[in-house]
Amino acid sequence: MNIKHMFTEIKSDLPASIVVFFVAVPLCLGIALASGAPLFSGIIAGIVGGIVVGVASGSPLGVSGPAAGLAVIVLTSIATLGSWPAFLLAVVLAGIIQLGLGFAKAGFIAYFFPSSVIKGMLTGIGLLIILKQIPHALGWDKDAEGNDSFLQADGENTFSGITKALDFITPGAILIAAISLAILILWDQVLTKKHKIFQLIQGPIVVVILGIVMNYLFKAGTLNFSLAADQVVRIPVANNLTEFFSQFTFPDFSAITNFEVWKIAIVLAIVASLETLLCVEATDKMDPNKRITPTNRELKAQGLGNLVSGMIGGLPVTQVIVRSSANINFGGKTKMSAILHGVFLLISAITIAGLLNMIPLASLAAILLMVGYKLAKPALFIQIYKLGWEQFIPFTATVIAILATDLLKGITIGLLFGIFYTLRHSFRNSHYMKETITTEEGQEVHQLVLAEEVSFFNKASVIKELDEIPANSKVIIDCTKSKSIAYDVAELIRDYRSNAKAKNITVETINFIEPA
Repeated sequence: MNIKHMFTEIKSDLPASIVVFFVAVPLCLGIALASGAPLFSGIIAGIVGGIVVGVASGSPLGVSGPAAGLAVIVLTSIATLGSWPAFLLAVVLAGIIQLGLGFAKAGFIAYFFPSSVIKGMLTGIGLLIILKQIPHALGWDKDAEGNDSFLQADGENTFSGITKALDFITPGAILIAAISLAILILWDQVLTKKHKIFQLIQGPIVVVILGIVMNYLFKAGTLNFSLAADQVVRIPVANNLTEFFSQFTFPDFSAITNFEVWKIAIVLAIVASLETLLCVEATDKMDPNKRITPTNRELKAQGLGNLVSGMIGGLPVTQVIVRSSANINFGGKTKMSAILHGVFLLISAITIAGLLNMIPLASLAAILLMVGYKLAKPALFIQIYKLGWEQFIPFTATVIAILATDLLKGITIGLLFGIFYTLRHSFRNSHYMKETITTEEGQEVHQLVLAEEVSFFNKASVIKELDEIPANSKVIIDCTKSKSIAYDVAELIRDYRSNAKAKNITVETINFIEPA
């Protein structure tokens, strides 16, 4: 991307980047907290994901940063290694492995995820965002922002957390969330259609400013409400540049011979790459212009991002669907919005961390509730249902599994359902039986025509078809259209031809190649 082209959509990218920035701040901090890592490591990962990955990536709308799906791996890995700098070395090595995967063109893996599963992932994440943000909107903030697991660190689960929040309602948080939601809905449904100025100034920006003002009025006693310390953003505040740079940590290269470091690096590289490729597929589907992200380049960009993040004390990064969907929903057009959000994270961490700590989590909860709703609109369920069970069941399984487990497990379960229907489809389409004819001598002639590709999975259906041919018949097995017949099926045909004599069945084959 040349410099001139980078700013062609700045009117859309700038406001979108500000929204993504506000969404990213608590997510970066929450994921760092859930990972048992220094809080500032989440901010570093957000900066690197925005600037470094943003520049290197070919994704026009994807936004990268620390990912909730890696939090448990990071937490257990730090405990295993007993050292944060040693873990950072694993992040560096994971980046190098991802670079290798990119150059090895491993990005093709992204194309093996069925559309129904990707749509299910987006819908599941949308519902998950809504469920996870309800407690924050009510003022119960014990579960860290960015957590996507059913079982929470605070001992609750996704649903019991909402019930618990009802017992600890904070009126000030509800007031902020309610007004913020009303503004966002008004902005989206009415104001943006009235005047272009409301498209330039995004509703979430107004909501955040309003939240800061209301929190200030709470503190000043002008409004008779209050927010606790855990109900606002809590970014580490550096009083000067020396303190700011002291928050950066370098990896411990002396741990390079530690086998555990390498094992963790491989796990991080695989999981981070899978999360990224899934997000790439999902983001491309949401792109109004339907642009296609080069997946191999994305793996290289993520590898570079993890290399840099690990070198300066950041968490591992992936492309993240929450930030990417916020970017799309609030008008991002090019990857400049992702880059700018990283720039804003860097500048704010140096200069206005104290002001950011005035932002109520209830304001951000309202923004994310809107993002969640746009990902999980009820009309989408109806649309997928109309496509038939082959699309609807993997879609629904993915949604339910994401809500009941976490993102990666949910995708895996949805993928298994997708594979089932793929195999079922293959089972049904391995061959077809031409209309049976009867000769003058009264002998039935059955012609079995095999498909272009006949795999091991088709063996059962071919056996079933051949077993149903009655005694004293003739069967013609036509392989003319077949480019590939699995050894197991070829062996089956050969054995059937030998054993058919017992039923007085004559077997003729056309273009059949004998198995070795």
